[in-house]
Parts: sequence; structure tokens; C-alpha cells
Amino acid sequence: MKTGIVIVGAGHGGCSLAAALRASNYAGDITLLSEEADYPYHRPPLSKAFMCSGEANDGDRLLLQHESFYRDNRIDLKLDARVAAIDVASSCLTLASGERLAYGHLALATGSRARSLSIPGSDLQGVEVLRTLVHARRLRERLENCQNVVVVGGGFIGLEVAATARKLGKEVRVLETAERILQRSVAPVTSEYITGQHRAKGIAIELNTCVEAFAGSNGRVTAVTCAGQHWPADLVIVGAGAMPNSELAEAAGIACANGILVDAQMRTSVPNVFALGDCAAHENAYAGKERIRLESIQNANDQARVVSQVLTGNESRYHSVPWFWSDQGDIKLQMAGLSIGRTECVTRGDPQQGRFSVFHYRDDTLIAVDSINQPLEHILSRKLLAQGISPAKTVIADTAADLKQLLG
Repeated sequence: MKTGIVIVGAGHGGCSLAAALRASNYAGDITLLSEEADYPYHRPPLSKAFMCSGEANDGDRLLLQHESFYRDNRIDLKLDARVAAIDVASSCLTLASGERLAYGHLALATGSRARSLSIPGSDLQGVEVLRTLVHARRLRERLENCQNVVVVGGGFIGLEVAATARKLGKEVRVLETAERILQRSVAPVTSEYITGQHRAKGIAIELNTCVEAFAGSNGRVTAVTCAGQHWPADLVIVGAGAMPNSELAEAAGIACANGILVDAQMRTSVPNVFALGDCAAHENAYAGKERIRLESIQNANDQARVVSQVLTGNESRYHSVPWFWSDQGDIKLQMAGLSIGRTECVTRGDPQQGRFSVFHYRDDTLIAVDSINQPLEHILSRKLLAQGISPAKTVIADTAADLKQLLG
């Protein structure tokens, strides 16, 4: 009977789980499967520093671990190894190559993929997404030979790429369907500040704008059409959100609903199968027990630690303050908590000075904080949320008040 673990997915969650298991003296076999040909790598730089570098071997700087790490820690890393099917009855999976692997435990860290747009012209050359190192290499190459860049979507990835493209001297336009950028993630004052900063750098931001089609010539994109508007584009980057990679689990009969359903120990509906990271739909105390997916490195790493502890005999449960970040040019945006159901926002500091935080409240309960170029306040905010402390709104608005003194 197989007693080791097979981890499907070698992103931040999968690699963190393998490393955490060995750090916890897990003695069983660890097999780590990646459907990509590249060694596991950091994803955040893909939209920023990597895009600005022209070095052919720049991918080496992105490595999550050196190649020797996997050998030294007895982690059997298999690259270009796509899983075709999972048989939960026999605790075995089949690779696209035909190879079969038995497991004692299975961890699904399959991540998510970029959402595509089903509109005319989506298949034109020059219409791109950014999710993997392969995508980033292609984008970097095409950025060298284009001038007009249109970004579809004013979310984190879209704005990061827009800032990078502008830094490279491109004409950049962002098209957002909502009435403000980052509408689901940050407070209105935060959106307003970031919009103003990007526009001041020369990035055009069009709100309440729905893309209808991509126009092209000789198979390549040349323009984007929106309600009569026709914007030139020799490169389009679609940042329209992400979809969970849960198809393998669904086909195997594992319960799914906008992701793979898990409990607080990251167990799926099949006892010896876990899921973590972008693909895992979990109940979150900071979302009012609502079942959500969190697409962040912090979440993947936290959930990896939980799975590692459960597999090594610790009755750990997931209960971490969600936090995120997005570097957009000179803007360092950091977020803690989840603003679901907020009823009021309190601004601490002066947005005109480029350093401030926005505290989200649900009635009198602090639920989230956005920080712009305020790393210390971000860290203190995470601690306030973790301890369940909700400072009075008048105290938060007073910049003379010391947040450290509020901590228990």
C-alpha cells in the first residue's frame, strides 16, 4: 500500500507543502507534479521586473528553490507532467504520458487560470493573458516590438502590467467595465488615488467600458472596439480574472463549487485528498463564514502549512488573516482582511501626500484595511484583525494616535 503523498501543482502552494513536510520530518515519499516545463518559480515578478528584463536566463532568478533543493530533500519533482485522471477508489492517478502513480495522500494545488473572453477576435495574435512564465516570456518579447498596448481589466494584474508597459515607454490604455478600478478589492478613495496616479503617468483609464470585439489584420490584433470607440492596439493583455483549475477533481467525483470544496483542515470530500491555494473553496472567518477562494501567495503558503501539520499529526485548522499586495510602479498597495459587507470607510492620513490607509468597517467591526505606501500600518492592521480588535473610528482618523498602543 502506498503511504507517501503526491502533490499535483508546483506553484507556491505545492512547493510550500513539499518543503513544510520535510521541515516537519515527514518521512514518506513526496512526489511533486508540475505540468510546466520550467522549475517552480515566483509569479509576482512576472508582471513587473521580469517584463523589464531582456536577459534570456532571467527565469533562473525566479526559482522558488534551487534545483538541488528537491534532490537534497528527497522530493521527486516531475516537470512537464500533466495529470490526466484521478481514481480516488484505488488512490491512483494517471499522467498524460500514461504513467500511473499510487498515493497514500493526494494534495491538489492546481491553482487557477486566466479567464478568457468569448468575443470576436479573441484568437488573434497579440491578444494575450499573463499567468505563467511562458506567457511572460511571450509578452516580454512582444512588448519590445509594439507601441500601443490595451489592457482589458482594471484589476491587480492589469494595472501592474499597465504600469510596467508605461515604464517601457508604451502608449497604454486600461479598459474597465466597472465604475472604478479594483472595485471589488479596495475602498473608493483607494481606487480614486490609484487612478489619479496612473493617469498622471500617462496611462489612459476608461471606466464603464465593455469590450465588444478585437479587430485585426493578417491574423494580428490592430484595435479594440467598445461601444463605437475604436482604440488602436498592437498588443492586448486580458486581465479579466481567474478560474479555478478544478476539472480533475470534478471528474474524479470530488465535491466542487467554484473551486474544490475543503474543510478547515483542507480536506476534500474524499478523506485522503486535500486541496489548497487558488483552487480551494473554503469557509473563511474573515468573510463571515462565506465559502470563498483566495488567490494569493500568502493564502497558498498558509494552507500548505495546515496540510503539512495535519499530515504530521497536528490538529491544525486554517484561520489566517488574508493579506495581499500589488506593486504598480511607484504605488505599493497592501491589503489586510476582506471588505465583504463593509458599511463605512475611515481614511487615516492624507491621500494627497501619497501615504495613507483606509479602514473598512462593518458597522463598528473592523474587517479590512487598504494601505498605500504605509508598510508599518499594514503590518499593524494585520495584527489588529488577527486579535479581533476594532478601534473606534475617531481613533483611527486621528493620525496622532499610536496604533501599536491598541494591540493586546
